[in-house]
Amino acid sequence: MSLRADFRLEEAEGTCRIIASGDWTSVELGKAGSRLVQAVQAAPNAIIDLSEVARLDTAGALAVVRALGGQMAPERLSGRPATLHLLALVADAAALEKPAAPVNRPFHALVERVGRGIYSIGDDIYDTFAFNGRLLVAIGRAVRSPQRVRWAACFSLVERAGLDAMPIVAMTSFFIGAVIALLGANMLSQFGAQVFAVELIGIAVLREFSVIITSVLLAGRSASSFAAEIGSMKMSQEVDAMRVLGIDPFDALIIPRFFALLFAIPILTFIATLSGLLGGMLVTWSVLDLGPSFFLQRIVENVGITHFWIGMSKAPVMAAVIASIGCRQGMEVGGDVESLGRRVTSAVVQAIFSLILIDAVFALIYMELDL
Repeated sequence: MSLRADFRLEEAEGTCRIIASGDWTSVELGKAGSRLVQAVQAAPNAIIDLSEVARLDTAGALAVVRALGGQMAPERLSGRPATLHLLALVADAAALEKPAAPVNRPFHALVERVGRGIYSIGDDIYDTFAFNGRLLVAIGRAVRSPQRVRWAACFSLVERAGLDAMPIVAMTSFFIGAVIALLGANMLSQFGAQVFAVELIGIAVLREFSVIITSVLLAGRSASSFAAEIGSMKMSQEVDAMRVLGIDPFDALIIPRFFALLFAIPILTFIATLSGLLGGMLVTWSVLDLGPSFFLQRIVENVGITHFWIGMSKAPVMAAVIASIGCRQGMEVGGDVESLGRRVTSAVVQAIFSLILIDAVFALIYMELDL
């Protein structure tokens, strides 16, 4: 049964005693601590008797220590040894100096944050090169010994990353082709050159948009999936268990995903090309009254196969980038869910940024080659 913290004053033989009773705990303390301070101030030489206290915790002990001026005064205390020991510990803790409040230095904080960011970028670049080096070694082993590759897992991932993504890739490319056709028809009609909308659609879809749309969609879909899957395995220590069993995580987890995207993205790029051309053809047919046979004839004669192969040549590189970034971020996951969320987000952002950068590099290369 809990009792409210309280005390009473007794005088005997010229000595004033403050006899505490009840539970001097954080729950039952109430205003007894402040009243005790006033009582000690009124009777500076009073002895505090704690022998009748039922329960005492650090909150009650701190109230007694504050009443004594923040210091342990054994000659003015009476009670059980355990009670006095707790009071001594609380008095020592209360006597410690409080750490100084940090000085607000905005410029210093800004410089420190920039420095940490630059160091983090450098550390990330180093880790990327180290991961890619190990990945190249694993690919070399797989090419030299194809039987090492887990082909069952690879084909399963091709289905999940390729066939399952086919509807969204085809639909997105269809509407992109339609939008390009609408813009081309609207702009070129002002100059009486609406027939050249066919060439605009063909070059844009074959050369750029089919592979870019496919890669960006798979960056959001597959890179995040790879990072989450491998990251969850790292959190549950399955990757460590593989190493203990003598299984290389690169051979078991990363190589199948790498080859799966290497197979899937060219196929999806081809489907995206057909869908984009179909969307552009339907728009030019309905808006410009240019029939499908005329559309296809101009694509064959004026656009040619070169732009198609230029677009397809980017697909394997995009696949390698998406797979390596997604798997690397998954391998960098720590032991908490927050780390998993950060790495999944980084996988998507880094993959999309890398795809745009690589596409720009390809554009410069083909421009120098006059293609």
